[in-house]
Amino acid sequence: MKIGIVCYPTFGGSGVLATELGKALADKGYIVHFITYQQPVRLDSFHPNIFYHEVTVPTYPLFDFPPYESALSSTLVDVISNEGLDLLHVHYAIPHASSAYLANQILRKTGKNIPFITTLHGTDITLVGKDKMYESVVTFSINESDAITAVSEDLKDETLRSFVIEKEIHVIPNFVDIKRFSQSNKEHFKKMLAPNGEKILAHVSNFRKVKRVEDVIRTFHKIHKELPCKLLMIGDGPERQSMEQLCRELGTCDDVRFLGKQEKLEEILSITDLFLLPSAYESFGLAALEAMGCQVPVISSNAGGIPEINIHGVTGFLTEVGDVEAMANYSLELLTNEVKLAQFKQNAWQQAQKFNIDNIVPMYEKLYKSLVTE
Repeated sequence: MKIGIVCYPTFGGSGVLATELGKALADKGYIVHFITYQQPVRLDSFHPNIFYHEVTVPTYPLFDFPPYESALSSTLVDVISNEGLDLLHVHYAIPHASSAYLANQILRKTGKNIPFITTLHGTDITLVGKDKMYESVVTFSINESDAITAVSEDLKDETLRSFVIEKEIHVIPNFVDIKRFSQSNKEHFKKMLAPNGEKILAHVSNFRKVKRVEDVIRTFHKIHKELPCKLLMIGDGPERQSMEQLCRELGTCDDVRFLGKQEKLEEILSITDLFLLPSAYESFGLAALEAMGCQVPVISSNAGGIPEINIHGVTGFLTEVGDVEAMANYSLELLTNEVKLAQFKQNAWQQAQKFNIDNIVPMYEKLYKSLVTE
């Protein structure tokens, strides 16, 4: 089967999932074509079954904003026609689902009909999709999809509450590659960052408002007053500069490292004792799952789909959004009790096994085959 995958090529969860899914499918013998405006960040090695097609958007003085949606639709028509794709899988509703629909309509004029699946990831529904400017297009595009999937039960419920959906939404959760995201011995690396045996906490995100990065800094400040520790801030985004300034104001900047975007995330997580995720909303919480694969317990908010992976009192703790005091107290409860911390680390690893890529990819395969057979 030849499968086209359309995604954002960034460090965000939708791009990560789409890329890892494509790589896993290629390993199983499928021919996979990625179609996006630049090479996905996780597409970092050659594979004979993987092809990449860049969407080029011509610029004209007439356009204030380059017409990416039209360029994507035209590229899809070209790739589908010339490469003989059997199926299109688009990740994130805007503008990928509408572009897939337009490409399909063009192809039908030539006698070709290619099914397309739309996977909903979160902000395409909870934020962008609810904007009145886009709502009608999002609703139409989702309903015109041959199949719809969502990465959590919470996102499915949110979609059904927010839009008039005429088709079944299949919940296929995000996954983690346990072979990659697993505990490895990086003791030399840990000693460089924490030479006196300090506990290491970490946070990974795009540093946007919804991630509540300030809560991470303030939670760490409270922990830091009680316990020698270090904080690794991984990622980048609009909130980074103000968070660096907040660390200076709180006097913690010597023990907080802003590492920027990191491709070898598993190596950093392997030296981490605790992962902080205080987001105002997460459709799933892929960063937390990858941490759990590396045996890192999670202290998180209870927002969105996070409780579907982080089990309160087992793999970590859940708090109300914005409750910095509770996050700090739960963190100290684990960091000051080595026996309990070790048990939670083991529990986190066992929970991650349920979302192993080998368990989830067959769910997509089954859906693909049902559509191509039809």
